[in-house]
Amino acid sequence: MILFISDLHLSAQTPELNRLFLQFLGGRARDAEALYILGDLFEYWVGDDDLEDPANAAIATALRELSDSGVELNIMRGNRDFLFGDGFAAATGARLLSDPHVLSLPAWQFVLSHGDALCTDDTEYQAFRTQSRAPEWQAAFLAKPLAERRAIARALREQSEAGKQAKAQGKSAYLMDLNPGATEDFLRNHGYATFIHGHTHRPARHDHIVDGIHVERWVLADWHEGEDTLRAECLVWDGEAGEEALHRENLT
Repeated sequence: MILFISDLHLSAQTPELNRLFLQFLGGRARDAEALYILGDLFEYWVGDDDLEDPANAAIATALRELSDSGVELNIMRGNRDFLFGDGFAAATGARLLSDPHVLSLPAWQFVLSHGDALCTDDTEYQAFRTQSRAPEWQAAFLAKPLAERRAIARALREQSEAGKQAKAQGKSAYLMDLNPGATEDFLRNHGYATFIHGHTHRPARHDHIVDGIHVERWVLADWHEGEDTLRAECLVWDGEAGEEALHRENLT
């Protein structure tokens, strides 16, 4: 059995989600052969030296306990935590995945991605994505004091949320989703494998017909903590080919 999750956005400001995630790592995840976290595990990650933050340290410790228990832990960088490095991998026992990542199993083949690279209509975000993935930009950012990096991350987060709300309220809501043409090209280039991703916070199962071939695309649910709501979900692969082999599981 393999579990897939993404977009938890954990931080010191999400105590209930943090608690639920720790419970998940100590319980349900222990039954799995492997866990794949496809980006945005944290609300933001400003460098591996931020492992000293108590909330981050607690999560890293629980991830290490999971990997030490024999569960294969795989983590993909998202648009919030693209600065995961060797220090984080060593602390958690995780394998850091490239994006995209092809997962070939005896019964099926998947292609995994965070998903943000396919939101090509949002040219402003794509420009920042290209800039922030450059080694020179990352080196300059990581050279700043930790407190300054945290302040920059919070400011960028606030700017992102304001822009996202404006897009959602207007006709440009499509900017926040995957571009159809880019998605079809992606599926074609990866051999029509079943596609699993997060990022959009729009959990769904989509059926694509690409070059006459039926391809499934599963969008992972984001984890959410509100005043009266707590939402957490994983996608489960039970190891067999079939209609119910891939299914969602509510964790709350």
